[in-house]
Amino acid sequence: METVLFPVKKTVINPWAFQDNLAFAQASEVPFSAATLYCSGKETPKEKSNVSGGNMSEEIHNAFDKLEAELRNKGYTLSDVVRLNFYTTSVDAFLDEYEIVLKRLKEFNCVPSSTLTEVRTLASPSLMLELEATAAR
Repeated sequence: METVLFPVKKTVINPWAFQDNLAFAQASEVPFSAATLYCSGKETPKEKSNVSGGNMSEEIHNAFDKLEAELRNKGYTLSDVVRLNFYTTSVDAFLDEYEIVLKRLKEFNCVPSSTLTEVRTLASPSLMLELEATAAR
């Protein structure tokens, strides 16, 4: 049995304007989604991590690379992401490198609902960032 996918109309809901330049939405509606992909946390692979201390810029790039690879594996792209959560051990360090996030999201016209949370530690204690995503099409 072959799954037939139809283009999904995603509606971005932003009752305020402050988030417009930050590449995230207050909410995203996806009516009649044919498929949904829930991606667990993506972080820098152990072979690329710097165990002596984090490099936020490198970790952002590596986490996005890993997320995009997983999306591609199932026929999705970042443009299909409707929810993207960021877990970091330093919100300040993350925001200092936020231009990288903006560039990666804008490349795919990705405006997901999003949450940024500072945590004490991640599953791999040397890491500073983990991404969690939901994609729909």
